Amino acid sequence: MGFKCGIVGLPNVGKSTLFNALTQTAAAQAANYPFCTIEPNVGDVAVPDPRLEKLAAIAKSAQIVPTRITFVDIAGLVRGASKGEGLGNQFLANIREVDAIAHVLRCFENDDIAHVEGRIDPVGDADTVETELMIADLESLERRMVPLEKRAKTGDKEAKQQYELMLKAVTLLREGKPARLAELAAEEVDPFRQLGLLTQKPVLYVCNVGESSAASGNRFSVAVEEKAHRDGAGCVAISARIEEEVAQLRESEREEFLHHLGLEEPGLNRLIRAGYHLLGLITFFTAGPKEARAWTVTRGARAPQAAGVIHTDFEHGFIRAETIAYDDYVALGGEAGARDAGKLRLEGKDYVVQDGDVMHFRFNT
Repeated sequence: MGFKCGIVGLPNVGKSTLFNALTQTAAAQAANYPFCTIEPNVGDVAVPDPRLEKLAAIAKSAQIVPTRITFVDIAGLVRGASKGEGLGNQFLANIREVDAIAHVLRCFENDDIAHVEGRIDPVGDADTVETELMIADLESLERRMVPLEKRAKTGDKEAKQQYELMLKAVTLLREGKPARLAELAAEEVDPFRQLGLLTQKPVLYVCNVGESSAASGNRFSVAVEEKAHRDGAGCVAISARIEEEVAQLRESEREEFLHHLGLEEPGLNRLIRAGYHLLGLITFFTAGPKEARAWTVTRGARAPQAAGVIHTDFEHGFIRAETIAYDDYVALGGEAGARDAGKLRLEGKDYVVQDGDVMHFRFNT
């Protein structure tokens, strides 16, 4: 399990350039005109995690299998998309299919690349897209609430609960705020998610800065960071052009190239970590002679759920999980050392998986 992240934004902000760099393909056409991306391009990339290589070296694994993340490059949006302007209807439909939104914002100045609205204002661009999503959500909810209200007045308990959830979202949207800011009780979280609202999806603002600003950002990205803080969104600054160059280099050349630019790692690494944090995802590992492998679960997942990520039979027949913390596994030289030191734990069905756990599941067939 990873997650599907839709790359969105106005035309000519660098979406397709970023997508090409992330997936190391030329599947998405990067061109200096609106709507160069007509159908959503989909690409899977490995999630970089240096812990996995260390585990493989200790376990003498023949193969390393990272977990993966799916990026979807979605056609550029323009003002009026909620009314079907440009490729609006298709844009909104594609967003509904992703788990999170990576909203690419133009935070660089370049007279050779046209801006669809004739100015560089990333916060304004973000507001344009958010407004279109809020309008779409509001219109959808208002249509759905009419029959629900009638049913609720007849004493239909389920209709009343759903109507009240929708009302929470509508109240926020009418105030110009996204649905993800709704204050929900624990038992309301899943039903609220099932409403399928566009503005409920977690948002990560990706500030596409120029090469000279890749290490420290610039005034545009600072303004976006402030907006992200206000909106409960994530934020990361990346130079799509640098990522494009890095993707074309040999592994041996990348470190020197990044060091020259004052960067410790590719922007992809930071983007994925920000995405993981945004969705509350963590990684656990399995390691042995055959392979060392990374797996993704939602933070708070219990051991049987983690087992189910590997195979549904593991979850159904779960007995217990042999568990070693990553730091203990490395410090003690692997499973045997951890077992001898008493650091291998047998955890049951109620165990909450921790990021970095090295696990082996026992189950009935």
